Amino acid sequence: QHRPLKLWRHTLGTPQADDELLVEESDELFWMGFFKSRSGRFLFCQVEAKETGEMRVIDLHARTPEERAPRLLAPREEGVLVEAEHLGGDTLAILTTADDAINFKLQTAPVPPVGGAEDRSAWSDVASLPYAGERNLISLEPFENALLVEGRRAGYTRVWRMDVEDGQVVSPPKEVEFEAEACECGVGSNLEFATGTVRLHYSSLVTPAQDIDLSLATGEMAVVKEKEVPGYDPSQYEVSFETCVARDGTEVPISLVHRKGARGADGKTPAPMLLYGYGSYGICIDPSFDYKVVPLLDRGMVFAIAHIRGGGELGRPWYKEQGKFLTKLNTFTDFVDCAQHLVDNKWTRSEVLAINGRSAGGLLMGSVINMAPSLFRCCVAGVPFVDVMTTMCDASIPLTIGEWDEWGNPNAPQYHDYMLSYSPMENIQEDASDYPTVFITAGLNDPRVAYWEPAKWAVRLRDAGARVLAKFDLDSGHFSASDRYKYISERAWDYAVVLRELGLPPEK
Repeated sequence: QHRPLKLWRHTLGTPQADDELLVEESDELFWMGFFKSRSGRFLFCQVEAKETGEMRVIDLHARTPEERAPRLLAPREEGVLVEAEHLGGDTLAILTTADDAINFKLQTAPVPPVGGAEDRSAWSDVASLPYAGERNLISLEPFENALLVEGRRAGYTRVWRMDVEDGQVVSPPKEVEFEAEACECGVGSNLEFATGTVRLHYSSLVTPAQDIDLSLATGEMAVVKEKEVPGYDPSQYEVSFETCVARDGTEVPISLVHRKGARGADGKTPAPMLLYGYGSYGICIDPSFDYKVVPLLDRGMVFAIAHIRGGGELGRPWYKEQGKFLTKLNTFTDFVDCAQHLVDNKWTRSEVLAINGRSAGGLLMGSVINMAPSLFRCCVAGVPFVDVMTTMCDASIPLTIGEWDEWGNPNAPQYHDYMLSYSPMENIQEDASDYPTVFITAGLNDPRVAYWEPAKWAVRLRDAGARVLAKFDLDSGHFSASDRYKYISERAWDYAVVLRELGLPPEK
């Protein structure tokens, strides 16, 4: 079914036929995963759809079969998501959207009894970190003497730290401060539960990825490694931020990076630009360093990210309430409005504006060139999900049913008609001669966006008069080439098309 749905227990040295089935999930909307707690005591099994989830706990130190059986944290509730980790002793740390906490609240709970808990009545809020709508909590990182929580505030990633004693939070949260507020930061790989030092990671649009050690005793931070980028000098580049007021009055943030001087001596001369967008599944496109963008910056281009609705940059309402189901059009109009804002404010001109998106970002590309074809000069659409109606109406296609929680079930008339209004394949203009040049890439072995979707789209665009270049890789899947050098070569194709269409030299 192209989804994980069973959890088995296997005893080393015994036949696979003797394996014990512990958990099975029959609902095709739900996916299953599992992980071991950092403390090593528990195995957590998570079953989750887009908006509903549940977790089971397996005590790895238990001695009897009854104690070793999976224990349900709480019965599944529609619209309630749950994350859990072992805080210490017999206490679990919980993140949940229960009680209308759309951006997740922090709670603690006792390890559920044998047979599982009947409800959430034993869960209690952590008083030192009360629920706040402007703060989105994302993940739990517990240690023997500290609990770190990853999340978002004011549009950017954040890390909060609290002291722990005997499995209980005993201090108010302290926000970990990094060099730049607008960054991508979080807790790195930490295998030890009993430790006095925690590894963090950090980068910004001009700072390559750093590994940072945080002392839990003193709060001091030390950079222990920074990704090498040969020939790169961060002092030669600068970061800017813009706010676009969308057509419905919503403020949409835009992050930009460029080489100093790219916009002329006065800093106001329009420059060639590559504008990136995604805007689906609540996925955040953070202002982090990407070495692959540097060659564009060195040729005088501006790289921009439109943090449009449908992503999760401004919390889960940015996605759940304003960028999915019957509000999905906000994703596409936000991107068009951001592009128009950048043109109006002389960051760029339509004649030298390229746009880029992959997968659901490819759907974004297909929709916006239908809405505002003359606004863009070039469009790069990677593995684009553009045949929305055909895919969502065919439940036999792997992964389709799970996607109904994102786009809507087209068997319901309101979702069918709404999806039809933005599906790229069905909304190509009769005369597409003023469309931007479209570069389409796809992989033969892609199980998420089948190659025939971009193939059909390419033909329909050409039939309508658009200028289209399509490249299909016979080896790769959804995430492009797995080989590092081939992956870089694939990105070079994208950039070669952009540079040619914008009239920029291939050499610096």
